Amino acid sequence: MQLRFPYPEAEHEIVAGVDEVGRGPLAGDVVAAAVILDPKRPIAQLNDSKKLSAKQRERLYDLIIDGALCYALGRANVSEIDTINILQASLLAMSRAAAALSVQPGFIYVDGLHCPRWDYRSTAVVKGDSKVDCIAAASIIAKVTRDREMEAMEAQYPGYGFAKHKGYPTPVHLQALERLGPCPAHRRSYKPVQVVIERRKTNPI
Repeated sequence: MQLRFPYPEAEHEIVAGVDEVGRGPLAGDVVAAAVILDPKRPIAQLNDSKKLSAKQRERLYDLIIDGALCYALGRANVSEIDTINILQASLLAMSRAAAALSVQPGFIYVDGLHCPRWDYRSTAVVKGDSKVDCIAAASIIAKVTRDREMEAMEAQYPGYGFAKHKGYPTPVHLQALERLGPCPAHRRSYKPVQVVIERRKTNPI
């Protein structure tokens, strides 16, 4: 982790990190988190959530929830993803997360290439979840939150394996999609889902 308090671009500001999870899955919402860490309560071993085991993420999730100055979640649902595309939906989810913070930041680090259109002073950091501690914290909060939601979705839409693959296009998920067809949680704008929809129109079961 290279950047942590005091942050060089905003040394005397309240700084938040923002990240989202769920661009790649075929199903479920895209979930974003915004986190303002407490410089008096540093959290060790923060990293990109994808580089951590599920057990490590859960442990750090609890530490962030307990030790951060504040955090908030934002999301864009499946309908919004299908309407405005996944990039715009991701930016919308991040905007909603930042707006929901109980303490408004003076500066925001955003993971990725783009910042949402907002009034905050901010900068986008490519692979920021492995470079900036507050972005890493946001990635962990978003990842754990979304994973838990997808695990709960298993009971709502059994047979797809959501608890295991979290909506990503694994062979097991694609086979279930072919067998069962899309459920309401699937993103109709994603090609693998579109293909199944068209095939079932042509060859109804």
